[in-house]
Amino acid sequence: MGWRGTRRTVTSAALAGVAALVLAAPPPVAAAPRTGAGTVPPFATTATRQQASPTPPPPRLPRDFRGKGKWIVRDLDIEVPFTWEGRDGDSQMTAGGPQYPIWFTNLIYHDTLYTLTYKWPGLTEHPCSRIPGFNLEALNQGFENARFVGPETLRRTPQRRVNHWRVGVVLPQLPPGNHPRLPLALGDIYVDERDPGTFWQVLQFGVQNLYDPELDEWLVMDTFEHRPGTVTLPRRCEPPR
Repeated sequence: MGWRGTRRTVTSAALAGVAALVLAAPPPVAAAPRTGAGTVPPFATTATRQQASPTPPPPRLPRDFRGKGKWIVRDLDIEVPFTWEGRDGDSQMTAGGPQYPIWFTNLIYHDTLYTLTYKWPGLTEHPCSRIPGFNLEALNQGFENARFVGPETLRRTPQRRVNHWRVGVVLPQLPPGNHPRLPLALGDIYVDERDPGTFWQVLQFGVQNLYDPELDEWLVMDTFEHRPGTVTLPRRCEPPR
């Protein structure tokens, strides 16, 4: 789901094992005025419904889709337009634009993950990073290991009934017990209750959000359609000729 710039190289293992994103949800409690790590934004959820049985199928990003929404960095008080589109297995996230305080794009394009941050507060380097060997299949394989949190309702207009999933990468991978562990990356994913291929909300928290002081960023979708979108590799990311 969402991963940006050179810092995303640090999380290539996280994305390959989990991903980001974008993708990228929250704890289900009452709204709070601002959010840092572990707090809840104004688009909170309610988990009053009983957990369905058996466990529903995990999230699965489709090959073709298009959606619009918002990218939210609450501790910086930034909210910008966001698009997420897929075509024939490739996909692209774009947040903000030249007129906004943040602007970045992430792509899965021809079996390579590309990340390019055009604008971010305090950022002076703007390279396009490439992680070969990453594609839609790898992303969905990571989602297969997600943990089902439960059914919830997103308290927005309109309200949406969703299934809440959590994915994460903890290093080192050790057996249960008293061992030092580092939560490298965590993500909460909210997909439509009736369709695990329709994504409505994602929270990303961890090293992949290193540009943000609180290490957490949100994507909130207003629309999500199952028809081909547009995926365009930025010229800066094209291989040299």
